[in-house]
Amino acid sequence: MLGRLIAIGDVHGCSKALAAVLDAMEPRGRDTIVTLGDYIDRGPDSADVVEQLIRLSERCRLVPLLGNHDEMLLKILSGHQYLLHDWLVFGGDATLASYRCKTPQELPPAHVGFLRQCLDWYETAGHFFVHAGYDPRRKLKHQPFERLRWQSLQEQTPQPHRSGKIAVVGHTAQKDGTILDLGYLRCIDTWVYGDGCLTALDVLQGRTWQADQHGRLLQRSCG
Repeated sequence: MLGRLIAIGDVHGCSKALAAVLDAMEPRGRDTIVTLGDYIDRGPDSADVVEQLIRLSERCRLVPLLGNHDEMLLKILSGHQYLLHDWLVFGGDATLASYRCKTPQELPPAHVGFLRQCLDWYETAGHFFVHAGYDPRRKLKHQPFERLRWQSLQEQTPQPHRSGKIAVVGHTAQKDGTILDLGYLRCIDTWVYGDGCLTALDVLQGRTWQADQHGRLLQRSCG
């Protein structure tokens, strides 16, 4: 029997929300869980978020994608120090605080290694997963990185992809706590670091799990 295919939206350091959602969904060995990126920044405990994901990879098949916040950190660690100020302004300061570090270079190698092995995209027979957006005319392997990680649906909502598959994305916060469902595209970033919640979606069965940043599991969409 095949397992479930579950996507989890942008976590942004909200470790209690992630723990609550994972506890509710009870990951199993045959499940595939696709995390859409932006594990760090803004929320209170990026360190525990990454640690939870490392442990989750031992329980099921975890497919972690790279978000724009994660990408900024990796670029800084690769020598792009000009990005440091912007990263700190956009929530990197909270990440350093959660690790009790003063500089990104002090972060635990295992956590940096986890981010470095994150994917740009993932696809199945009927769906594909990216952090932010996509060019509907190009195959996934030919997508521009700026679209995959930075394209806001508020600025440009893509048309259906040439593959005919349903896109599952994050990045653009749905501040009313509800999934944006365009039929061919579903956005499950529901603003957990703000007044929203973290969303996990069983993309085949349509079931959702949501929790606020305090770890309270929600029975209905938050907002």
